[in-house]
Amino acid sequence: MEYVDPHLPRQIFGWYSERLGLDMPIVSYGYAGHPLLIYPTAAADFLENERFFLIKSIERFIFEGRVRVFSINSINKYAWMDESVPVREAARRQRLFSGYVEEEVVPHIRRVCGDPDVRIAATGASFGAFHAANQVFRRPDLFDTLVAMSGFYDLEPGYTQGLKNDDIYFNNPVAYLSNMGDGPTLERLRHDTRIHIVSGRGAYEAPHRSEQLSQVLWSKDIPNELDMWGHDVNHDWPWWRKMLPHYVENKLGW
Repeated sequence: MEYVDPHLPRQIFGWYSERLGLDMPIVSYGYAGHPLLIYPTAAADFLENERFFLIKSIERFIFEGRVRVFSINSINKYAWMDESVPVREAARRQRLFSGYVEEEVVPHIRRVCGDPDVRIAATGASFGAFHAANQVFRRPDLFDTLVAMSGFYDLEPGYTQGLKNDDIYFNNPVAYLSNMGDGPTLERLRHDTRIHIVSGRGAYEAPHRSEQLSQVLWSKDIPNELDMWGHDVNHDWPWWRKMLPHYVENKLGW
């Protein structure tokens, strides 16, 4: 089985990111529709979502021009998932990665889409859900939709090992959302952002993490959908290939 239909518009691009000190490729699928940024899981690369047929699962909507998909590399293998990297340095690299998305990836997507003001949807599974959520909550002026699948949204205590600093705090959704004051960011999240948090209850899932995020959001009067799937729904690709097309087709209005 081919990863994607050979007729699907697909382009690999990329550039050297000075802030990260890395070559950062990006792949796009489609020619029109609402832009959707997909993060890989764990320490994977920009083609992981293609290799595991997540792109295939929404291929029909890409062909129909309802969604235009972009996928980037994770930097987890240089940060949170490399135990040889000190926590303070991992947090610094996380801050740089968030800046890379906001200051480099978003302008690229807007240029490709021909709309300098378009807001972007974000999604991912597992660690990818963390990154997608973090970007949406940090910058709802840039992002308008979140589909967070089987994720976690609090780096503490496991990844931070007790360290507290601004790099961690401002990239840890449960922390900064809990203390977010009134202002344009909170207003945008309350009134102009779609937030869908979905998790299974089966093997290796952590539904309490999704419930935690939803509760924090509601405590700040931020509407969100908490969608808990069944006890047969495991932390694995076959289920993410069901979750994402369900949302693209039925929930996002594209």
